[in-house]
Amino acid sequence: MEIQGPETGAGGGAKVLVIDDSNTIRRSAEIFLRQGGHEVVLAEDGFDALAKVNDHLPELIFCDILMPRLDGYQTCAIIKRNPKFTHVPVIMLSSKDGLFDKARGRMVGSEDYLTKPFTKEQLLRAVDEHRRAPA
Repeated sequence: MEIQGPETGAGGGAKVLVIDDSNTIRRSAEIFLRQGGHEVVLAEDGFDALAKVNDHLPELIFCDILMPRLDGYQTCAIIKRNPKFTHVPVIMLSSKDGLFDKARGRMVGSEDYLTKPFTKEQLLRAVDEHRRAPA
């Protein structure tokens, strides 16, 4: 059974998937994104995310790098390998601001990189910048 939510696009909001094993990060991202008028889907790890990507068809994905079982690089690579989701922008989230992490993120198909802790402005700016790109 599908739970009906507000139509995406109608009010200008995007459907955003946030993947992070930290409850605190997930909750603050959800609050910031909802305040920005976006619909939010939360996943606590890569496996959870893979099921939710298919069910919810997000327009944009924020993905933590350091997660148990399936890390952010693996999760991003799997999502990007699916032709149905190749066009969906993935933004990596990490507490490390290393060049290596950013390069590795690009190699698996991520469009951008946000360092944690992020501000509401950084998160909403990232959504605005990346959802404009034509599919």
